[in-house]
Amino acid sequence: MGFFLMIAIAVWVGSMVIWYLVSTVFKSQDVDKIKSRLAGKEPKAKVKSKEPRRAALIEVEDLQTGKFAIKLMKKFDLQPRLQTLLEQAGLKWRVARLIHACLGCFLIGYLMVHFLLPPKYRILGLIPAAACSFLPILHVMSKKASRLHRFEELFPDSLEFVSRSMRAGHAFSVSLEMIHREFQEPLSGEFKRAFEEHNLGLPLDVALEKLAKRVPLLDVQFFVSAVILQKRTGGNLAEILDKLAFIIRERFKLRGKIRSISAHGRMTGMALSSIPIAVCVLMFFTNKDYVLFFLNEEVGMYMAAAGITLQLTGYWVIQQIVKIEV
Repeated sequence: MGFFLMIAIAVWVGSMVIWYLVSTVFKSQDVDKIKSRLAGKEPKAKVKSKEPRRAALIEVEDLQTGKFAIKLMKKFDLQPRLQTLLEQAGLKWRVARLIHACLGCFLIGYLMVHFLLPPKYRILGLIPAAACSFLPILHVMSKKASRLHRFEELFPDSLEFVSRSMRAGHAFSVSLEMIHREFQEPLSGEFKRAFEEHNLGLPLDVALEKLAKRVPLLDVQFFVSAVILQKRTGGNLAEILDKLAFIIRERFKLRGKIRSISAHGRMTGMALSSIPIAVCVLMFFTNKDYVLFFLNEEVGMYMAAAGITLQLTGYWVIQQIVKIEV
């Protein structure tokens, strides 16, 4: 089984290297074309096509790169979810790249455990390999959380900016476009995208709803609902945005106080979860036979699996206790 695994890894690595080299060659050719155009040395086209190729107005997912990964995602209906996750994280990755990264981490994790475990228990290497396969997704989720946190910090100031702009006589759509020049990422990019979608003909309601989908925050939902309701019923939108910015700031402060109060519980959960791991490592160097009992004996393996399951369950319960939504 190890020989076939090595062949599979070699084939996968070879295909990735070939794909990288081919893409690098095409990118270098594109760079040369751009340089020749800037220098005014672009060669004339020899044959003119009857139907010139038109540039796509909306960027779509590349269905040629990573056909196997795309088919796999379509089978389980995961491609739209992963694409939305990548957009929320602010990464320019494609879904196929994320799937390839997960498969690569799975193979590397299984290969490392394959040589560490005895031949009798090498099949258990699928468990840590499956855990390693989620590392790219965890990275994307971490980027998403940090990006949303940064958006949430800048959002109240942007609402007050829109309110002041409207009091100065600017239209609401123009105020959205001005946010791009006055604020930092990720807030400026999201509002610029909403303004461009509306400027290209998309109704304002739909553009704001797409903004709320890309930024899944409760504060953004409040903002979109307030703007749509004001558009349908009328009212002073500038005053509504000022009050909404005040409420968001108060919620942000209250959330910080709750996190500071619950920090003791979170640290306790981390300490209780790390103590068994530390004891296992120390016992492996002081009394190796005691630890090998959980790896070589069938009863010990069942006990280790039960202990790990209970430990993960306890950590999850502690996190749910200290997790307070505002």
